[in-house]
Amino acid sequence: MLKYLLSALLLWSSVSSAVTLTELQQRFTSQPVIRADFVQTRTIAGMAQPLISRGELLVAQPQGLWWHQRTPFAMTLLLDDKRMVQTLNGQPPQTVTAEANPQMFQFNHLLRALFEADERVLRENFTIDFQDKGNARWSLALTPKSAPLNKIFRRIDLSGETFLERIDLNDAQDDRTHIELSNTRTQPPQLSAEERARFAP
Repeated sequence: MLKYLLSALLLWSSVSSAVTLTELQQRFTSQPVIRADFVQTRTIAGMAQPLISRGELLVAQPQGLWWHQRTPFAMTLLLDDKRMVQTLNGQPPQTVTAEANPQMFQFNHLLRALFEADERVLRENFTIDFQDKGNARWSLALTPKSAPLNKIFRRIDLSGETFLERIDLNDAQDDRTHIELSNTRTQPPQLSAEERARFAP
């Protein structure tokens, strides 16, 4: 589940031809609403075929994250500062609150810092390799320094051009998750009525 959260919360906005991590932080926090489609491919040790899922996501400040997997089965995840709600195949929602699981929401605080590209928090928790690839392309490699991240991930690689396009997660069990993001859009900059309803209590 944390892999889903991390993947979706790392989505961010446009970059120019030459960027620094500080500039990314400024740009990533400038977009109040980000929408995108995703294709996720998980390669699990011991399984002959990868697991492929498709869906869409919405990240809104300050509401939180809405992650909707359409195939191979329906799953919706809602995350904000106070709760995580998962709905699987139309079953009753399962809710975890910050009061019930404070450790998870401490981790959530770190994820939000990642979403904002908070350089101070990133450097506290990761060894960073940020590269301007030229022609507006960039990459960011994050190697966790300490628990809980180093118990979950060996390395996280992000890359893109105008928008974040690829996320590669190499976890501690040597399983790999590759996410391709497409159709990223930031307009309109406000939520529709239907989108606001997704975050309703």
